[in-house]
Amino acid sequence: MSSMVIPTAVMAVVALGLVGVGLFRGQGEHVAGLKASLNITLQTLPLLVFAFIAAGMIPALLPQGLIAKWVGAQSGSRGIFIGTLAGAVAPGGPYVSLPIAAMLLRSGAGIGTMVAFLTGWSLWGVSRLPLEFGLLGWKFSLIRLACTFFFPPIAGFIATTLFSWVKT
Repeated sequence: MSSMVIPTAVMAVVALGLVGVGLFRGQGEHVAGLKASLNITLQTLPLLVFAFIAAGMIPALLPQGLIAKWVGAQSGSRGIFIGTLAGAVAPGGPYVSLPIAAMLLRSGAGIGTMVAFLTGWSLWGVSRLPLEFGLLGWKFSLIRLACTFFFPPIAGFIATTLFSWVKT
């Protein structure tokens, strides 16, 4: 929990500063902004709750030895490729994937595996492909995928090689 204090304080200062600017301008922007933020909160809160439940259940249901064997620091290239593929198919945005990655990391997943997971999630994002195909066209999407295809495992190998000594 202590790792969230500084980001929370920074976001509080930014949010309260923006509300203050709205109050200072005196044209009701702060009310419209607070209503919009409440709407976003109500839409996003169920997703956050279930993402945090899923993240909390991972270490509770999966034995640490199993996590270490398949995606731990000693899993080598197998763990990096598993992380890459798991990240590619992970549903949802950062509110889903980041808590899952954090719990896996705390449960014994290797740093290279989690770098590959997050890189696969951000670059490949299979769940985004239908929308990408529809909006940008299949040719562009295939070009983008071809250009980013090797990056998630490469990032995982770099993280393992350069930063395996870091305790997370």
